Amino acid sequence: MATLKLKPPSSPATGTAAPQRTPVRGVGAGVNKRPTLAQAQAQRVEREARYQEQLRQRFGDRPPAGFTRRDEPPQNARPAPRQDRPPRAQPVPPVRTRPDTPERDARYEDQLRQRFGGAPPPEFARRGDTRGNPRTDGRAAPRTEPRADPRADPRAAPRFDPRAPRPEPRQQRSPAPQQRDHRDDHDERYEREPAEHVPGSMRLSKRMSELGIASRREADEWIAAGLVRVDDQIVKELGSRVVVGQRITVDAKARYQQAQRVTVLVNKPVGFVSGQAEDGYEPAVVLVTPANQWHEDRSGTRFLREHLRSLVPAGRLDIDSVGLLVLTQDGRVAKQLIGEDSEVEKEYLVRVATANGKHLPEASLALLCHGLELDGEALRPALVEWVNDDQLRFVLRQGKKRQIRRMCEAVGMQVLGLKRVRIGKVMLGDLPPGCWRYLRMDESFV
Repeated sequence: MATLKLKPPSSPATGTAAPQRTPVRGVGAGVNKRPTLAQAQAQRVEREARYQEQLRQRFGDRPPAGFTRRDEPPQNARPAPRQDRPPRAQPVPPVRTRPDTPERDARYEDQLRQRFGGAPPPEFARRGDTRGNPRTDGRAAPRTEPRADPRADPRAAPRFDPRAPRPEPRQQRSPAPQQRDHRDDHDERYEREPAEHVPGSMRLSKRMSELGIASRREADEWIAAGLVRVDDQIVKELGSRVVVGQRITVDAKARYQQAQRVTVLVNKPVGFVSGQAEDGYEPAVVLVTPANQWHEDRSGTRFLREHLRSLVPAGRLDIDSVGLLVLTQDGRVAKQLIGEDSEVEKEYLVRVATANGKHLPEASLALLCHGLELDGEALRPALVEWVNDDQLRFVLRQGKKRQIRRMCEAVGMQVLGLKRVRIGKVMLGDLPPGCWRYLRMDESFV
C-alpha cells in the first residue's frame, strides 16, 4: 500500500519553499498586550502633535472661523428647529343611506300619519331632508330654547315658608322582628339565664378527669381542638355537659401528644425549692440537665429540651427537706398525686429530738397517728412508727404545707431532718442527691 507525503510548494524562481503566511488578525496567535497608562498617555500626546502639524500644513497659523476639531462639537451649534406638522384631518366616513323606493316612501308616509295624525309639526325634519336642519342624519334638530325653570312654577317646587306650621315628625317604623331561635320559647330568658342542666350531668372536662383520661386543663384544650367525641359525636364547645352513661373517646392525635409527655424523678438536696424560685433559692427544675441525669437510668428516654417545657412539681418538699420529688408534664400524674381525692401514700424518714431528751410517750405517738388538727381541719389517719432511737417513719395520704413539722411540734418534738423515700409504688432507691431519672413505662404510682 503506497503512502502519500505532502510537501510545501516551492517557488518556481528559486526552487525553495514559500514562507508561511501570517494570520489575518494580528501578528501570530498570541494575545495582544494592553499598553500601560504611561504608554497610552505618550501615544495620545504623539497623536495630538501629528494632528496639530496637519492643521498647520492645511490652514497655516490660524484655522478659519467655522472650523471645528473632529473630536469637539461645533461652537454655537443650535439644534435644527422642529417643524411640527399640522394634524392630519381624520376622514369623515360617508353616510350610508339606502335608496328610496316607492314602497318604502308609502310605508314612511303611513308611519307619519299614525304618529302625528295629520301634517307633521314644522320643526320636524323628514328623513333625508336637510333644509333648515344642520344635521344630515335625518334626526330632528336639537332644542335651542332654554328649559323652563322648575322654581318658577309653584306647583313644581313649592317655596319654603318659615311661618308655616311644621309637619309632625314621621314615626319611625319598628324594625322587622328577627327570626328567633327555636330555643326561645316565650321570652328572652334563654339569653339571660343559663339553660337547665340535665339532672346528674357534669362538665365534660370534669368527667374526663374522673375517668383518668386527662386533667381538666388538658381536656379543655382537646375539646377546643375537636379531639373529643361523646357517643361518636365531636364536641367542640367548652362547658359541654355529659351524664355518667355516655361514652367518651379521644382522637389518636391527643393520645400521641399525651404519650410524649414525661415524668421526672429528682432526689432534691437541701437549698432548692420545689416550685418557683423564692428568696434567692433556685427551683429544683434547674437540676434537670443532661449532666445530672443518673447514669443508671433504664427508661430508654433520650433527653430533649422539650421535656423542660411545662415541667411542674406534683407535690412539695420544703427547702430544708430532701428526697423524692416528682416533676411532670402529664396532668393525669399530677391529679393522682395532689388531687383532692388522692389516696397515694407518701413515705418519709424523719429525724427528731424531744424537748427534754426523753423518749416520746406512747400517747403522743398515737396522737401522731390520728387525732391532730391543722388549720381547723382534722388530719387523715397516718402511720407513724419508730425506726431507731431518733428516727420516725411517717406514711401519709395527704400533703398539707409543712405537715410533718407541724405535727411534731404539736406533740413537743423538733424535726432535725426529713427525707421522702417513696411516693405510691415508686421508690427513691439508689438515686444520688442532685440527680434525676425518667419514670419508666413499667412504673406507676398507683
